[in-house]
Amino acid sequence: MTTEEQNRLNKLEKIKSMGINPYPQKFDKKQSLLESFDLAEGKKVKTAGRIIMFRDMGKLTFAHLQDESGKMQIAFKQDDLGKDKYKEMIKILDMGDFIGVEGETFVTHKGEKSILVRKWTFLGKALKPLPEKWHGLKDTEAKYRQRYLDLISNKETMDRFKFRSDFLKSVREFYWKEKFYEVETPTLMHSATGAHAKPYVTHNNGLDIDVFLKISHELPLKELIVGGFEKIFEIGKAFRNEGIDPSHLPEHTHLEHYCAYWSFEDNIKFTEKMFDYIFDQLKIDRKIKVAGKDGKVKEVDFTTPWKRIDYVELIKKDCGVDVLSYKNVKDLVKDLKKKKIQVEDMDKIGMATLVDNLYKKVSRPKIAGPVILYNYPVDLQPLARRSDKNPELVEQFQLLVNGWELVKAYSELVDPLDQQERFEEQARLASEGDDETMGVDYDYVDAMKYGMPPISGWGMGVDRLLTILTQQENLRDVVLFPLMKSKEEKGK
Repeated sequence: MTTEEQNRLNKLEKIKSMGINPYPQKFDKKQSLLESFDLAEGKKVKTAGRIIMFRDMGKLTFAHLQDESGKMQIAFKQDDLGKDKYKEMIKILDMGDFIGVEGETFVTHKGEKSILVRKWTFLGKALKPLPEKWHGLKDTEAKYRQRYLDLISNKETMDRFKFRSDFLKSVREFYWKEKFYEVETPTLMHSATGAHAKPYVTHNNGLDIDVFLKISHELPLKELIVGGFEKIFEIGKAFRNEGIDPSHLPEHTHLEHYCAYWSFEDNIKFTEKMFDYIFDQLKIDRKIKVAGKDGKVKEVDFTTPWKRIDYVELIKKDCGVDVLSYKNVKDLVKDLKKKKIQVEDMDKIGMATLVDNLYKKVSRPKIAGPVILYNYPVDLQPLARRSDKNPELVEQFQLLVNGWELVKAYSELVDPLDQQERFEEQARLASEGDDETMGVDYDYVDAMKYGMPPISGWGMGVDRLLTILTQQENLRDVVLFPLMKSKEEKGK
């Protein structure tokens, strides 16, 4: 325990000995500090907040209070409180303490709107000092591990997470306006399917079965379309037991929607309409500066409509191979080696994973966007509908910005027999050691056999878009409590 912490404990005991409850049940706060600041001079105020600055000037003490809305100066006068109570106040208050105050607004000689305190109430004693004397929390690990300190000391952080809340509100309003129903699907799943990813596995003691944390909302949402819903969306957590980097977290917020009777072309138009709505509602500039992996800052323009690029043609241009012409993954590996193009584990993975990793290594980093990437090989998306124009392709698109995949959407595969064949191919690849294949869910195939209308589905990584909109470089900066090693684990 530090000397500062011991002093605060001593003050706590002093407060209790004075018959004051340092942690009272409630306080009847009438105005926020922002509302108090906006009041005319001489108006009555009853507000509360955390002390973030305390300056004793003899018979006059100034402090700054901070609450969710902002901060405001308050003033204590010995003549108003009485000499004894004034001296006691100075002795027991510290930065970080919560207090409630009653008084009226006034303007100081320096022109600063303030509250003249006539009465104050202890609301919460802080037993640890605030970080770095209010120059802000600088330690990056501490920002993530102790987000509460980051929120206290950095207004920009608080504003960013308020923006996140406003963003989600705007998204929901858009869906409701478009007559979608919001639904909730399970987090614990019988199979890890809906995306190519390594899942978390756990055991349910009540049923004595192994279950997976979901990597996607997809299959249960499509089962709801089977059940009769036509326009549904879900905002929830998805989990992937994979590496952590600025664009990937093991737990992330995922938004998905499904609409009966739509194709992926309808979803492209819907995506552009959604982004226009959100940018307008939140008054976001369409042109946003982002930093690439090379550290260079570039500008992306979200003005719709967005440019479209063919996936197969993009790889052909960047790598000199037509991925549709290969029936055997070994032949593709051989040709890539001739071109001196190396992809991680290229001798161990299947065709779909190899093509995807090739695109991610060679093509994706070059795309500033926003770009609609479309026409994917059928092996890359076992849940998507084949193209009527070319059955080797699926009707899928992705929205790319700054090398990040923000949105993935496609016309859904609704043929249960085709779906079963594709699941069986995924199972075969998994048995051969490809651990990024999609899990098999025959219960879903059974649901499909009861009949499905044409469907288009859509998914977006909420954290990724928010990282770009707030001009951050790491998903952790838009997630309140990102997963970290504990201090004990870090020290091992």
